[in-house]
Amino acid sequence: MQSVILASWLWASSGVVPEPLILVEDGRVVEIGSRALRETPKPAQVLDYSGHLLAPAFVDVHLHGCAGHDVMEGSATAFHSISRFLAQKGTGSFLATTVTAPLDATLKSLAAMAALLRSTGEWPGARPCGIHLEGPFLSHAKRGVHPPENLLEPSIETFDRLFDAAEGLVRLMTLAPELPGAEDLARHATQRGVRISIGHSNATAQETERLLSAGAASATHTFNAMRALDHREPGIAGVVLGETSLFAELICDGIHVDPRMVRLWWRLKGAERGILVTDAMAATGMPDGEYLLGGMRVQLANGRATAQGVLAGSVLTLDRALKNMIAFTGASVEELLPLLTRNPATMIGIESHCGNVCAGQRADMVVLDVDGRLIASLAAGVPVLRGEQAAGHATARR
Repeated sequence: MQSVILASWLWASSGVVPEPLILVEDGRVVEIGSRALRETPKPAQVLDYSGHLLAPAFVDVHLHGCAGHDVMEGSATAFHSISRFLAQKGTGSFLATTVTAPLDATLKSLAAMAALLRSTGEWPGARPCGIHLEGPFLSHAKRGVHPPENLLEPSIETFDRLFDAAEGLVRLMTLAPELPGAEDLARHATQRGVRISIGHSNATAQETERLLSAGAASATHTFNAMRALDHREPGIAGVVLGETSLFAELICDGIHVDPRMVRLWWRLKGAERGILVTDAMAATGMPDGEYLLGGMRVQLANGRATAQGVLAGSVLTLDRALKNMIAFTGASVEELLPLLTRNPATMIGIESHCGNVCAGQRADMVVLDVDGRLIASLAAGVPVLRGEQAAGHATARR
């Protein structure tokens, strides 16, 4: 079935298109034109978001769970609940992110996730587009809540077991540069198509630069679980901020990183290399209480998720991260959109599948107002927001 999506502006990687007319068929973008130059096809369902900005759905490369579920459950129930919730918040694609656990348990979870990701069924909302291994090759000194007894030194053999259990669907792996064998593992994993993200690390600047030479592409939640910036030993944070080729994640919830440091990160990484992530866990979208992160028990109270007093992921959503970035930096919606769309998709090598609005891609889009507020979310061209959030913002007609 054909449908037409209208808005006042379209933001895409190729630029801003005024008064766009987007033709969608079988859930994919067929054509992008201009209302001034293209008549609306008949018969077709029309979604008219005049007065608003249309953009690609968000891409989250660091997400452990939400809506009461953890990705390491590896069940269809968990993933479908996560998929539906994320779509309602504007996210169209995500990396299912593990947390350090006993190796056998991780292998079992990866196999279950791979079976789900390989299935041919349609997702109710956001699509899992691969797996992010956050652990087990992390620093004890900067482990955060990752259980110390399950951390391992970098091993090509262990990595290959993880990669094979995931049926080759690992797209990103967090790795601490200072660990013995990290450089060899980074080169090996990169050859197998996995992007390396430096993080959970107490590395010096020199140790960090060696991992960049071995193929590291990004940094995991900049400033968090990372050696602090120092004027005589810049450490991992100094390299992350200063290296123009390196992508860098940020959790912009106002809890993990002070707004003043958010502004510094934005000035140095900018629209070309910044990536907003949530690091969201099962408590996201849920009331205060106790939830699981992998096998760990995490307490949510007043917006903070902690385990034994240590921050344990977040309850952030990317639509809220965008609003926070606007408030903290004063940047415009158009300036910040690459951080949630093009950059994460490019960093993990899936820019041909998501993070843009162009012919051939699935019609996963968001509708935003001029202040960056999420008005509507579309999965495969179908609105997923319900009730008061979407009411009155789109005119549907045939």
